Amino acid sequence: MQQILDAILAGDTAPEEFASIALPETYKGITVHKDEVDMFEGIASKDKDPRKSLHLDDVPIPELAPGEALVAVMASAINYNTVWTSIFEPVSTFGFLERYGRLSEYTKRHDLPYHVVGSDLSGVVLRVGPGVNKWAPGREVVAHCLSVELESPDGHNDTMMDPEQRIWGFETNFGGLAQPRSSRPTSSCRSPPT
Repeated sequence: MQQILDAILAGDTAPEEFASIALPETYKGITVHKDEVDMFEGIASKDKDPRKSLHLDDVPIPELAPGEALVAVMASAINYNTVWTSIFEPVSTFGFLERYGRLSEYTKRHDLPYHVVGSDLSGVVLRVGPGVNKWAPGREVVAHCLSVELESPDGHNDTMMDPEQRIWGFETNFGGLAQPRSSRPTSSCRSPPT
């Protein structure tokens, strides 16, 4: 991770250098565990303590699917999605991950016994998957929580109307509270002018 951080902080690292940095097999992510979804059963919402359910784990870097990028996270935040996920309310997010995992060969990697949480990030692209053309290694990006497939024409004029719209890091795995992470760059990802 130090080589990644050094390249980012240098401020003048060429895109091809970012693309050649060796990636570790795992990264640290803030997770909840599927085998703990009942840990707060019978406890009032206000008394559920996220510190008991959130874990700092080493998790494998996921394979990039088409349309995705691997981002070295420089900033992320805890928001209501993270709190809901951590107290398993109003429902456990593992149900979302199971349903999403049944859609395709690529989405099945989201259905895991852990969930890396976090629905926003800013950072630097390290790798891009097939079909990503506007973002390249070394680009600074900001990602928000909307994840869309855009296979249905319903979402083409307004992504909020996409029937496969999900909240990234809440209804999908590999959220932003992590070191490098996988994110679908959407039209909301922005890079500073170069």
